[in-house]
Amino acid sequence: MTMPFYASVEQIMRDRSELARKGIARGRSVAVLSYADGVLFIAETQNASTALRKVSEIYDRIGFAAVGRYSEFDNLRTAGIRLADMRGYSYDRRDVSGRQLANSYAHALNSIFTEQQKPYEVELCVAEVGKDPESDQLYRITYDGSIVDERGFVIMGGQAEAMTLTMREIYHADMSLAEAIELAVRALASVGGSNGEPRELPPDQLEVAILERSRPQRAFRRISREALVELLPSTAVVDVPVGVDVPVADAASEVAEVLPPGPPPEPQPGRPPAMPRPADVEAGAGVGVGVRADSEAETDATITTDTDAEVATAGRTDVGDGPAGDVDAEPSGATEDAEPGNDSGNDSGNDSGNDSDNDPDNNSGNDPA
Repeated sequence: MTMPFYASVEQIMRDRSELARKGIARGRSVAVLSYADGVLFIAETQNASTALRKVSEIYDRIGFAAVGRYSEFDNLRTAGIRLADMRGYSYDRRDVSGRQLANSYAHALNSIFTEQQKPYEVELCVAEVGKDPESDQLYRITYDGSIVDERGFVIMGGQAEAMTLTMREIYHADMSLAEAIELAVRALASVGGSNGEPRELPPDQLEVAILERSRPQRAFRRISREALVELLPSTAVVDVPVGVDVPVADAASEVAEVLPPGPPPEPQPGRPPAMPRPADVEAGAGVGVGVRADSEAETDATITTDTDAEVATAGRTDVGDGPAGDVDAEPSGATEDAEPGNDSGNDSGNDSGNDSDNDPDNNSGNDPA
């Protein structure tokens, strides 16, 4: 005879709780908070659906918000609307309260959690707006039927604990609707970004509704996407009128701000040459032209100086160390054949001419004008 499968009650409840918590954590977050003029509901949605709502109206001054499996909490929402309508029709509309609905939801979820094989993966919030912020009622009902009377705000789904810490630091009851939406969006976007950084929540991914305190009977009202864009803080955009010239910064001034003053440093091996100075750019001649002109001027000056020095050296080589007009001694044969009256003229002319033409270092004769 085989032994039947047995599991302790604690293990069964623990497994059901873990299943429900994981399903709720996978859902997108919802924030419900009380502000000066009513109660705000703001839910994060994926596709900004107009049919699948996380936030809804239950009765005149009672709202409903939920996270988790949509099919499960939508059944609970429908049951709550029917219960409130039956009670209001049977007795009086003033006899329908948020506390009664929250207790009914708690009993239903507790029965499902303990009796059925699979619990509901949902978490609910029932809110009722009062005459002032101190009289607002926020009830939080968990998957196992536990009910908590929250003060000020409620955040459910996703990383609710981290968002609650952020909201607790910035929340205050006497704020306007725009401030309440800003704080709620900041709390919802405080987690989930890359490397733990905050993320951005565009208006098309938010479902927003309010219970307006000043309305006499049905206080529930949804906020459209166009109105939400106006309420959310955005970066100011300056429009430039048509026909107005906008000054553009000069490129030379931008380069002057970046580059240090003075001549550019000499290029080093393995590094590209430095950029030209801003003065060359502002001169209007162009960087390449200015550099080329400087190089040609330096080359001409170098050639002229070298040529003059070589000519002077050649003259000093032809003229001897004796008295002025005397030439270097020639070989004996050349001296005897030369005429006595033409020694100085012929020798000096021939020597200077030959030296100038045959000297490989002298470019004065072959240098073009």
